[in-house]
Amino acid sequence: MLDRLQRESFGYFLHEVNPVNGLAADRTQVARHFSLGRSRWSLEGGLRLAAGDVRPARGISKLPQKGWPASIAATGLALAAYHTGVERGYISRSDAAGRTLAALRFFSNSPQGVGADATGYQGFFYHFLDWDTGKRARQCELSTMDSALLFAGMLAAAAYFDRDSPDEAEIRRRAAAIYQRADWNWARDGGATVSHGWTPEAGFLPYRWEGYSEALLLYALGLGSPTHPLPEESYAAWTSSYQWRTIYGREFLYAGPLFIHQLSHVWLDLNGIQDAPMRDKGSDYFKNSCHATHVQREYAIRNPLQFALYGERCWGLTASAGPGPSTHRVGGVERRFFDYIARGVPDGPDDGTIAPWAVVASLPFAPEIVLPAIHYFNNELRLRENNPYGFKATFNPTYPEETGRLQGWVSPWHYGLNQGPIVLMIENYRTGLLWQLMRRCPPILRGLRRAGFRHGWLEG
Repeated sequence: MLDRLQRESFGYFLHEVNPVNGLAADRTQVARHFSLGRSRWSLEGGLRLAAGDVRPARGISKLPQKGWPASIAATGLALAAYHTGVERGYISRSDAAGRTLAALRFFSNSPQGVGADATGYQGFFYHFLDWDTGKRARQCELSTMDSALLFAGMLAAAAYFDRDSPDEAEIRRRAAAIYQRADWNWARDGGATVSHGWTPEAGFLPYRWEGYSEALLLYALGLGSPTHPLPEESYAAWTSSYQWRTIYGREFLYAGPLFIHQLSHVWLDLNGIQDAPMRDKGSDYFKNSCHATHVQREYAIRNPLQFALYGERCWGLTASAGPGPSTHRVGGVERRFFDYIARGVPDGPDDGTIAPWAVVASLPFAPEIVLPAIHYFNNELRLRENNPYGFKATFNPTYPEETGRLQGWVSPWHYGLNQGPIVLMIENYRTGLLWQLMRRCPPILRGLRRAGFRHGWLEG
């Protein structure tokens, strides 16, 4: 089951990435009309069939993209996923290196500045880029967090492609150069913590990375820069805004949406290493994510708002798309449904929308409760049926949609930001591949140590 889910999820980064510039689509809508069997995706867009596989009846039918742009975060996840594809036999090493180089050359050569053709500024990049041209899309913001995810993917690629060939040497050289030109002190906008972003029209956004979040990776990369590093007090200012809570008998560093407890862990092996806040609590961020995962399941078992199907095998609230915005009376109760929103536990918002990908991404933390949920999504709700890229992003069995299906409303979309954690956290659970690569990445080592992390593998 994990083999097939990982392989199908990886297919997103073969078919939804522009081969010319390496940019990964933010989302896509696809329909499948065949049985995969034990097939592997090929770079040519078809299927590489092994002996005994079932041949496709009609192949892949793509629905219109409707102008969705590329996402730099999804591109970073693609760069990190390619080496998993190589190790699992989904893609050749030379093909993975070629795709990686396409992205690195694009980001190396694309203009930085305030002009209409720019992809970024001060070494950071705009959140969304046109899939074809690479130019800033839809007047979006320059995103420090999404840039960090992109940098992490580049550094992961540099750690994996360690051979003496010209292509792999170029990967290492370009990844280091792109990461090193980011001016992290500019991104502080005169404050202690890092700004969420910037636009040429209005300057810095009024929000900062404060309070526990996925920004742990961002601060590690900022502190580890050899050229424009964050000061150590920047990390201390971030952690001083933490909120600890005890929920269902578990004390942990609180954040409601599940992705916050996962996204930095995709790259960082935080099991057994501690910064000052975790030393004070006698915990670490890996254990903290274990607690958060169990709290999510316990919330679904208690099901205080009485949503359909919630239970010990059906849970997972995170930032995700939903069936709204709309309000409906369901079973005599007026329910408000949301579109894309950061759903969380236990304070909400919660409208009955479950994100299977967020459950899969908790696999390393609590396999004893995650694996039964994956089986339920796969075998009983059949959330992979007619989906080329594994599980669809979300479903809502409470929403009053006349589908006749137990799972109710199902998102028509696959998102690159969801597909990457599925591929990579399954692999971290099975082999720890990405964690091992990043353990020998000098900026990560330097950043974690400057943040005050000690013990465990950092002492090796």
